[in-house]
Amino acid sequence: MERSRPDDRDPGAVVAARLDALASLRKLPAGSASRLASLLELVAAAPISLTSVRDPLVAVDRHVADSLSGLEVEELPVAKRIADLGSGAGFPGLVLAIALPGAHVSLVESVGKKAAFLERAVSALGLANVDVVPLRVEEWDPGLGTIDVVTARALAPLNVLIEYAAPLLTTSGLLVAWKGRRSTPEELDGAAAAAALGMSDPVPRSVASGDAERNLYVSSKVGPTPTGFPRRAGMARKRPIRASTSG
Repeated sequence: MERSRPDDRDPGAVVAARLDALASLRKLPAGSASRLASLLELVAAAPISLTSVRDPLVAVDRHVADSLSGLEVEELPVAKRIADLGSGAGFPGLVLAIALPGAHVSLVESVGKKAAFLERAVSALGLANVDVVPLRVEEWDPGLGTIDVVTARALAPLNVLIEYAAPLLTTSGLLVAWKGRRSTPEELDGAAAAAALGMSDPVPRSVASGDAERNLYVSSKVGPTPTGFPRRAGMARKRPIRASTSG
């Protein structure tokens, strides 16, 4: 449920207090709450529609708290290279870049206007540990085999995400995918894709976030990516690996 707007408190103060609480809970670096507030303001003021939730009073939980829930996956806070796929408004990619200044975060966003927003946001927030990749993930050749953790939020089904992530990951690297309610067919398709691509079965972890129900699916790279992957742009969605056609 969306938070109701308080009548007797300044909205900016409400958001600031919530961000301070999140920064304390997640043990974020000094200055993180201020940067996160600036990110919410940038999203709210953007001239293009980046997300259906733009009001900072709602977005602070719907987007920021939800993005920070990824830190409950213990490998994520120690990752050196993170790639966020379909970054859009910067959730979770920019939030993680603020929370983890020791990690380099690549924001992979193929939509030109969204990539341009991310470039402006990176500059406005003064983030030196971020680069924006204005390409489809299948076309990002310099990323192949270099990423410790791939993140994706509200982007694609699990089987497609696993196909996107596997070629990018280092040995033992992880995919962390933000999902809502569990879906048995999606999990079966995800397991089929994982088996075909040298990844472990995606395992859901229920986490505390701004949403009513949230699961993070985690899949690790356990073998080499087969020859022929990544396939050309669009094929992972057009002809996805499915449980019914695996093997």
